Amino acid sequence: MNPINVMINGSRGRMGRAIADCAEDTGVHISAQIDAGDDATQFIDFVDVVIDFSHHLATLPIAQLAAERRKPLIIGTTGHSEIDREKIAKLSENVPMVWAGNFSIGVNLLFYLTRKAGEILNEGYDAEVLELHHRHKKDSPSGTAERLIEVLRETRGLSNEHVVHGRSGIVGARPEKEIGVHAVRGGDIIGEHTVYFAGEGERVELTHRASDRRIFAQGAIRAAQWAVGKPNGLYNMEDVLGLR
Repeated sequence: MNPINVMINGSRGRMGRAIADCAEDTGVHISAQIDAGDDATQFIDFVDVVIDFSHHLATLPIAQLAAERRKPLIIGTTGHSEIDREKIAKLSENVPMVWAGNFSIGVNLLFYLTRKAGEILNEGYDAEVLELHHRHKKDSPSGTAERLIEVLRETRGLSNEHVVHGRSGIVGARPEKEIGVHAVRGGDIIGEHTVYFAGEGERVELTHRASDRRIFAQGAIRAAQWAVGKPNGLYNMEDVLGLR
């Protein structure tokens, strides 16, 4: 099988560099590395798939270009506004799009286990999400935490109004229908996520800790290989890994 040709949008960022570094061992050829100020239209016709780890304002333009030229798109960028998310997601009608807040295989197993635990541990177990990242991370909560929140909301039939980000002051007793979310920023923490199910007399904790950024790069490359030739539509890593 011939290697697939990949364009990295956001090539000078941490993840862009990590993808380029580990691509050689995966049967993937990085044929275009794009960043702010570069003209992606010069390269888009010569690649098989686009991987976007850029800035939340840069995702929509590259998604529009990929959709126009019918190139599968892998999105790992986070921090988009709700309006931009809707515009980007709609473009999946024209191309296969894998959009994930985290491309780690272990994290996507965490999503799966959180769903199973949420289905079994009912509202008698209070659900809380804690995420830790390095001091340079610009958005909060992380894309991974957002997905965990979404999973918890789906299993409990809750809306965004039931999600509380941090607590301060005299907030009163914790309501049953609430999902607490907390973010820690400091040092060089690559990424850590814990979901708590706290009941009377016992507590269940599901935790994933990342120690090497290569796990995200390898997952993104795996998603790129998977997406080529797939029907148009919006996918995530649970689709790529067969966990749906």
